[in-house]
Amino acid sequence: MTASGRPGGARHGRDRRARRLPAPPGERRVDGDRPTTAVVGGGIAGLAAATALAERGVAVTVYERQPYLGGRAGGWPTGLRDGTAVTMSRGFHAFFRQYYNLRGLLRRTDPGLRRLTGLPDYPLLHASGTRDSFRHVPRTPPWSALGFAALSPSFTVRELRGVNPAAALPLLDVRVPEIYDRLDHTSAHDFLDAVRFPEQARHLAFEVFSRSFFADPRLLSAAEMALMFHIYFLGSAEGLLFDVPSAPFPTALWNPLADYLRRHGAEVRTSTAVEHITPTGSGYRVTTDQDERHHDTVVLALDTAGLRGVVARSERLGDAPWRERVARLRTAPPFLVTRLWLDRPVAPERPGFLGTGGFATLDNISVLERWEDEAARWSSRTGGSVVELHAYAVPAGAARDVEEKRLIEQMHHVYPETRSAGIVDARHEWREDCPLFPVGGYRDRPTVRTPDPGLVVAGDLVRTDLPVALMERAATTGFLAANVLLERWGLRGVSLWTVPHRGRNAVLRGLARWGRAEPDGTRASPR
Repeated sequence: MTASGRPGGARHGRDRRARRLPAPPGERRVDGDRPTTAVVGGGIAGLAAATALAERGVAVTVYERQPYLGGRAGGWPTGLRDGTAVTMSRGFHAFFRQYYNLRGLLRRTDPGLRRLTGLPDYPLLHASGTRDSFRHVPRTPPWSALGFAALSPSFTVRELRGVNPAAALPLLDVRVPEIYDRLDHTSAHDFLDAVRFPEQARHLAFEVFSRSFFADPRLLSAAEMALMFHIYFLGSAEGLLFDVPSAPFPTALWNPLADYLRRHGAEVRTSTAVEHITPTGSGYRVTTDQDERHHDTVVLALDTAGLRGVVARSERLGDAPWRERVARLRTAPPFLVTRLWLDRPVAPERPGFLGTGGFATLDNISVLERWEDEAARWSSRTGGSVVELHAYAVPAGAARDVEEKRLIEQMHHVYPETRSAGIVDARHEWREDCPLFPVGGYRDRPTVRTPDPGLVVAGDLVRTDLPVALMERAATTGFLAANVLLERWGLRGVSLWTVPHRGRNAVLRGLARWGRAEPDGTRASPR
């Protein structure tokens, strides 16, 4: 893509081995009557699909039931008890440098990505007192893995002697979809058990990788965790440092993109819930809580519950096997985001972001005024701090008021100076809408294409044969969905980028193949 994010041009990242998927060929723009598309869902996947389609002259209507865009990375206005108008969200998101397609989407309105700011470190604190950091770890594999093991106090020589290297070999040659054939029927917990990772290193693996999916590692597919190792650590030279928006999500990201879509002729309908969709023979009738409209094609870019609900209410969409697969989709356990406006600052040496392990339900802490302009203004005016706490995978049925108090108490253990701080105001956001990638569930997940040629699906729940995850999977499948529809109209698609699609080092790949058992019980020879 070019700096504007359009097809062609050079990669955005630093990894010379990043993989480019050329744009499907076709005409640059619609010539004649404009085909119409309903994009159901205004999160990252829906916005990516809408952008690619609108840029090529397709008449796009985005339907979003919330009054804001961005989906799980959205934000909305609220007022504090002190009278301050602020923006609340579902919590911290890290925009890693490997997120080539998401960053390409953001470049539409911010070519230099100046609305993102890089954090200087990715620090991790374990309850034992052990501290880890990714700041000085080499970016290029395999030196990234070796450097981290050498620099991290979580990996002592004595403990590393107990690691089972043969069990860890699949991490050295991750390929999609082959990694799912090998590891999808094993849980992340059991995989690390077999590797015999040191206890603190296991916490590190869970916090950095597994729990990014808001899931208990006993429920999460080991293949998904292995893919994460590949994307962020063993397969990419971008490193594990990341950027964050320098303003609240709507201001920095989604409001400018909505304006961009409107300039390209798209209609953005927030606060509009799609009730059901009916195939008509010439397209699809989209019924909302406000009206009905006809569209030639449809992009379903919904979260798990939203997709299940629309499909269940739209009895003629797809075929029976596809509908059954959608009905079986599951969500990850509940999670809690607590944001506190404190009447005094946290200690100045505290990092803007800190990942934690071993502190019961506390998974990370953010001090928002360190990078977000709105929080910085409030902090400067009041002398306080805006602190955000995350608790992933809270046990189902847990008493919410108890968990909220418990999370704050854990903050006091990690940052003791907050014990004496008064809480000017607080917000506790509970959600249970992240997709679960369970053991053995890969083949059951929907793909971009569906049994209906004019109906496509996008989102981080979608199965794709590309090494992408989380927000990047959402953006990538959004563009892929647009490419499917653009192809039917003879229009040029969007070029995409991913991290390398296989292990980077030939020697390590050979070791991984050698350690892979063949069906007859023998082992493959290294090549």
